[in-house]
Amino acid sequence: MKDLFKHISARILLIAILSFLIGWQLGHRDLQIKLSGYRPSISIISKELPKNINVDFKLFWDTWDLLSRSYLDKKNIDPNKLFYGAISGMVAAVGDPYTVFLPPEQQKFSKEELNGSFEGVGIQLGFNKDKRLVVVAPLEGTPAKRAGIKPQDMIIKIDDKETTNMTLPEAVNLIRGPKGTQITLSIFREGEPETRSLALTRDEIIVRSVEVSFKDTNSEKTVAVIKLSRFGERTKEEWAEAVSEILAKNPSGLILDLRNNPGGFLDRAVYIASEFLEGGDVVLQENSEGEKTAFKVTRSGQLTQIPMDVLINKGSASASEIVAGAIQDRKRGKLVGEKSFGKGTIQEAQDLERGTGIHITVAKWLTPDGRWVNDSQGLDPDVKIDMDEEDSTKDPQLDKAIELLD
Repeated sequence: MKDLFKHISARILLIAILSFLIGWQLGHRDLQIKLSGYRPSISIISKELPKNINVDFKLFWDTWDLLSRSYLDKKNIDPNKLFYGAISGMVAAVGDPYTVFLPPEQQKFSKEELNGSFEGVGIQLGFNKDKRLVVVAPLEGTPAKRAGIKPQDMIIKIDDKETTNMTLPEAVNLIRGPKGTQITLSIFREGEPETRSLALTRDEIIVRSVEVSFKDTNSEKTVAVIKLSRFGERTKEEWAEAVSEILAKNPSGLILDLRNNPGGFLDRAVYIASEFLEGGDVVLQENSEGEKTAFKVTRSGQLTQIPMDVLINKGSASASEIVAGAIQDRKRGKLVGEKSFGKGTIQEAQDLERGTGIHITVAKWLTPDGRWVNDSQGLDPDVKIDMDEEDSTKDPQLDKAIELLD
């Protein structure tokens, strides 16, 4: 009996030691755990929490375990979806619609768009001040543009899915799809009594970010019109080609058309603004501590002496507002058109593991004079001109900008 007692005591001691070691490993080192049977296979990488955070993850794992054990349709228990969904929910909990986690497919879509080639309907999305999903801008020559979709149109439903509380990546994921497939958007436009339902056929969207054309004025002068549709991966190269074409033509004035430009990379905005400004600030960045950092002109621009105006509208957002705001504050040219969208925050994009990514709002941006352009506080044009709703072939905003330069 005494030997049996010793044997049992030794086993209890061994179990206690193993329990201590596993607990210590969970708190201090990486540990691989595999659950089988009804539980999804998972890999846990455990890290210590910051000292100022007191969170018990037992609730998380208890919920995971209960869901995987009790949910009726076991084939819908996809561990990757649960994992990515948990991260997405954590990121969304900060309450900023522009701070988002991107699972692999959505990360792929984001990179494709900035590269200027993807399959979809050609809509740049954002949120209004009420955090409802809206159109920032339809892209030229796309199914969305041909269907008559306009900036600030509110998207109520994507097919049969309500967009209330939908994240930006979720909306993009639903709208994107193979060329030739169809999607239905329910659109509400301010001033109209009812929503409209639009059936769109997806297509390959190839977006050239810079295009240049030339217009003659009433006094037979030539004005260059630079249409800048986004600040993407290829913008610098395309911009250099456009500037060479303009210098060869030697116009008397130029118009920078930023209408329906939803933005893009901050460094591209500083690069473009530097083409027109001689030294000084382009944009101020303000962090969470209220500290401001100035982004200044980065190079000697080749178009600093040509008289210019800038076209903006409700679809001009983010990086395009940075450029327009700098030109307005520095008295380099007039803004012509409509109040801009109003997106005054800067997102930092980072690639994460497994092909995922994250966009985090890291700062506000301010114009050189310190104005914060956000939500309803878009840039006001110096010369307000509305488009002709009755005749889409007319462009009174462009006509007015040319007139101002004549």
